[in-house]
Amino acid sequence: MDHLVMEIGLAIGLVALAGILSAKLKFSVIPFYIIVGMLVGPHAFKIGHFDFRFVESAELIHFFGRIGVLFLLLYLGLEFSVGRLIKSGKSIVVGGSIYIGINFTLGLLYGFLTGLPLSEVLIIAGITTISSSAIVAKVLVDLKRTANQETEMILGIIMFEDVFLALYISIVSGLVLSSSSSLGGVLLSALIALVFMLGVLIVGRKLVPQLNRWLDIRSNELFLLIVFGSLFLIAGFAETIHVAEAIGALLVGLVLAETQHAHRIEKLILPFRDFFGAMFFFSFGLTIDPTALGGAVWMALGAVAITLVGNFAAGMLAGRSAGIPPYASAKIGLTIVARGEFSIIMANLAMAGGLAAIIQPFAALYVLILAILGPLLTKESKWVFRVLDPIFKFNARYDRRQQQAPETSS
Repeated sequence: MDHLVMEIGLAIGLVALAGILSAKLKFSVIPFYIIVGMLVGPHAFKIGHFDFRFVESAELIHFFGRIGVLFLLLYLGLEFSVGRLIKSGKSIVVGGSIYIGINFTLGLLYGFLTGLPLSEVLIIAGITTISSSAIVAKVLVDLKRTANQETEMILGIIMFEDVFLALYISIVSGLVLSSSSSLGGVLLSALIALVFMLGVLIVGRKLVPQLNRWLDIRSNELFLLIVFGSLFLIAGFAETIHVAEAIGALLVGLVLAETQHAHRIEKLILPFRDFFGAMFFFSFGLTIDPTALGGAVWMALGAVAITLVGNFAAGMLAGRSAGIPPYASAKIGLTIVARGEFSIIMANLAMAGGLAAIIQPFAALYVLILAILGPLLTKESKWVFRVLDPIFKFNARYDRRQQQAPETSS
């Protein structure tokens, strides 16, 4: 541990360098953080006191990354509100079902096309279905789209995905990896996840008057200690009941957004969000060995293609079900196209179960490509929609439905 501080300093310096380069090129910073992480790590080298392998600090950097996800989701929740989310409950369930249904079905079909055994097919379907909460949160905040009409659907789908993830991981780890499972156990896991999320939202909303009093603290130091303590306790508890800790952080943000202290919390956590968020993407890059990606190139490119098509279609259909205009609906699918931490979790399950070795490089390359394309497509969503609208006539169909609606109701 003699060189731990040196390694952390080197990591922060590399992250800063990636940020400067992205600013110069006027491009999303997320891919730069990931790529600079890929270029170093266990496969890299050491020059004097500068160890680019990050052997001693890898575990700490990974923990920084986990904290980054919590702050990104907390901040995203603060920009939203429980009231808007509950009000849109029905449309979110419908939209989330559409999104999961399309992407999971395409993932299964693609898995079978690869010719791999059933266990690997189920893993591939999981990898290609769940979007990255951290990247979605970062993009929404960076592009200042948290107040947009489509954002409540995006957040709803993220939460809906977590219920699916709890159910699916239970099935995969039980049926596929350990060759044993209990239907009751699987259903119980999904029920616990759903009850936890609804419970935090409902109870938290009722506690708003008390939260306003408890957080009425002059000292910023004590104020942050209480907020951070609540964040880590609830996110940590979520993890113990097999709900993603990121979702726990999002729930905390949604509840605190209802209080009169929301603006103060946003202002004070901003530096923590930016620093630890950057470390998350760097730590994610550290897990990818570029020398091991070659054999999975075509497999990953095929999965990227079906994900782009599936996501766009799901976004359009989910938006239509909620009465959202076509351009805003297009932004739903394009914003949540990025894959990340949850896909890596599925790949790690495959490794733990001794499944096909190609799963790891496939997941890494697939996630990397979509982590780059996701922020880019979100930023250029207007251009993407303008290219596709003349072909598929989204606006024309929407206008016809709007004109027919009064006639139908009368």
